[in-house]
Amino acid sequence: MDPLVVPPPPTAAALAALQAAAGGDFTTDPDLIAPRLVDWRRRYHGATPLLLLPRHVDAVAAIVRAAGEQRVGLVPQGGNTGLVGGGIPPADGSAVLISLSRMNRIRHVDVAGQLLIAEAGAILADVHAAAAAHGLTFPLSLGAKGSATVGGLAATNAGGVQVLRHGTMRALVAGVEAVLPDGRVLDQLQGLAKDNTGLDIKQLLIGAEGTLGIITAVALKLVPAPAHRVVGWAGVDRPQRALGLLSRLRQLSGGQVESFELIPADGVDLVAQHLGMAPPLASRHAWQCLVELAGPQPLDEVLAQGLADADDAVIAQSESQAAALWRRREELPLAERQDGPAVHHDIAVPVSAMPDFAETAAAIVEREFAGARVLAFGHLGDGNLHFNVRAPAGDGAADWIARQREAITARVHGLVAAAGGSISAEHGIGVMKRADLARLGDPVRLAAMRAIKQALDPLGIMNPGKLY
Repeated sequence: MDPLVVPPPPTAAALAALQAAAGGDFTTDPDLIAPRLVDWRRRYHGATPLLLLPRHVDAVAAIVRAAGEQRVGLVPQGGNTGLVGGGIPPADGSAVLISLSRMNRIRHVDVAGQLLIAEAGAILADVHAAAAAHGLTFPLSLGAKGSATVGGLAATNAGGVQVLRHGTMRALVAGVEAVLPDGRVLDQLQGLAKDNTGLDIKQLLIGAEGTLGIITAVALKLVPAPAHRVVGWAGVDRPQRALGLLSRLRQLSGGQVESFELIPADGVDLVAQHLGMAPPLASRHAWQCLVELAGPQPLDEVLAQGLADADDAVIAQSESQAAALWRRREELPLAERQDGPAVHHDIAVPVSAMPDFAETAAAIVEREFAGARVLAFGHLGDGNLHFNVRAPAGDGAADWIARQREAITARVHGLVAAAGGSISAEHGIGVMKRADLARLGDPVRLAAMRAIKQALDPLGIMNPGKLY
């Protein structure tokens, strides 16, 4: 079978075999399955005759073996917080959904080794709490931390607001336990800092979106919880000046910049208008920056010195004020959603190119699509922009989006490719970006990816129809 072709719908005998492999941990109740068949943006709607809910890795292995024998596609799903349809089964019901939500234990915290072993269904917020109980922290956070699971975060190579200092999941996962497409269990949870015995198989699974196997547990790297953190908000007239502030802060702090977010004035206005959170600065600035420094020593003076060249700035004087500043950034997607529909793009360009791209690409899109309003915000320190194109104000926004979506996305992704960037910075490819990946991706890289898929999953049962 071609591993890139979606397997046919499962037969009654195949479903019975999967149910037996699950040992009773499954449901066919449409009401229980329905919430898992639509993505967070409600753009992708799937169908499946069966939801599998294994409780341990041996059950997952049995399920995968049965799926291989019966030629049934399996779609792994974590917290269902994805934005590109990667965890949604095909709409024709040709695949079975397997949720890791019941595999949610924190198995072990190795304080001396600064590692935490969590099952794939563990919620990110619970990982944070478990690490904090030992004076440590897992340095990855995002808006969906109350529902996103670590298996899904690893499978999509999630990033978040601390990538600038700590990297994505590729840098933060020290080991994995996973069930490969033939049903064998890969156990690499030792978390060795040095292991020079060949290919690092776990890195093939991280970011593969469940197409090369099902991650069942991860060993996560922890760092000491910082004794001090300081959060500030600054305003500038150009994004290029924001990059200058970041460079200055990195130098002054010795690399203790935890986060550096870039937000346009329109984004601040949306949060104020729809969520009632007043702008942090007294006057309106074209571009604004949310900055966090963290370390073993107080950093207030460092932040004040680093932001001295901004047009205006405030520094939080308490944890509650710091949290209030962060809420303005974390709730921006919600405010934008309440304002109206948009065409969303999760892209990355080289850090040094991001300020110019934010301005020039926005101008090009607004010029070529009459009435379009670009909202570009994101993680300046790692080059990740959420480049969202909003419809013209007034009635008919949904129709405008429907008519223009494909053309807008093709244009934005073309601009990203021309800038040497990536059409997916942190949300993955899923089904949303498959066509553009094939059109714009490096052919040599794509061929290597497909060869790996062919070698590991020749039957094409792992998350069919996604990524490749």
